Amino acid sequence: MTFLKTLAAGALLATALSTGAVAADIKPAVIFDMGGKFDKSFNEAAYRGAEAFKEKTGVAYREFEVTNPSQREQAMRNFARRGMSPIIGIGFAQAAAMEKVAQEFPDTQFAIVDMVVDQPNVRSIVFKEHEGSYLVGMLAAMASETGKIGFVGGMDIPLISKFSCGYKQGAHAVNGDITVYSNMTGTTPAAWNDPVKGGELAKSQFARGADIVFHAAGSTGLGVLQAAADEGKYAIGVDSNQNHLHPGSILTSMVKRVDVAVEQALIDASEGNFDTGIQSLGLAEDGVGYSMDEFNAELVSAEMAEAVEAARADIISGEIVVHDYMADNACPM
Repeated sequence: MTFLKTLAAGALLATALSTGAVAADIKPAVIFDMGGKFDKSFNEAAYRGAEAFKEKTGVAYREFEVTNPSQREQAMRNFARRGMSPIIGIGFAQAAAMEKVAQEFPDTQFAIVDMVVDQPNVRSIVFKEHEGSYLVGMLAAMASETGKIGFVGGMDIPLISKFSCGYKQGAHAVNGDITVYSNMTGTTPAAWNDPVKGGELAKSQFARGADIVFHAAGSTGLGVLQAAADEGKYAIGVDSNQNHLHPGSILTSMVKRVDVAVEQALIDASEGNFDTGIQSLGLAEDGVGYSMDEFNAELVSAEMAEAVEAARADIISGEIVVHDYMADNACPM
């Protein structure tokens, strides 16, 4: 059973439970990280998952949007003291705070997205971003007319290099001679929230001949998408489906189902089935993928879609193995 099918089954059961019974057992809280819950990307995907749970069950959740790194631990501890559980931290940067607070409150359930926290009361949700990035790399290479494409990352960390490496592998699978430009926005959390810098980096890559740029940069990526629209080029969105932001200019989006993972964590907690440990979601689990809708239908030909779907099946079967940058902090491309 796929992850999405499991979610659907869980959602039906959650809906069948009375709101009163669920509310008595669960007091959820979500801590959004830098960029905020309306970043149209990573945090917003988590927000949609929490909202979907609330709509299906009638159970409200508390929330906090981090604007300063020092707030993570403070917010997490305050929620735990108030008896909130589960507490879901959105983003790898919440790991240090959760490591500490989870030990202080061993009876509280915690979940974190994009990092592993090795505590008995923590669910660590990670994704195989390299698999989804491989597919959009293929699409970029097939759509490119110049044989040059680009990547703009947010904070220069291994997780973002994981996106870049998968993207390069997919592109080179289509065109072994393709040029892939790559830039990171910065080395501090501010790199996630600088659309102006994102736009400047994208324009620099376009000026060097790239005609498609993929971003994995949070709110900074909104500048990449805008630059592509302004330049008459293509961009590739990330995390959430961003195709609608600039219809006809966004080739596709590498979707990362943070919404599904957050909703599932809340449903599991409400049902008393909240298991901890590592949950790794890739193509096989419908945890990552690429978006197709009315906004990009004319940009992706049937031949392109067929090639990508064949690669998707081969990755799931193991015939194609996409190298994970985080396995050795190296990329073969």
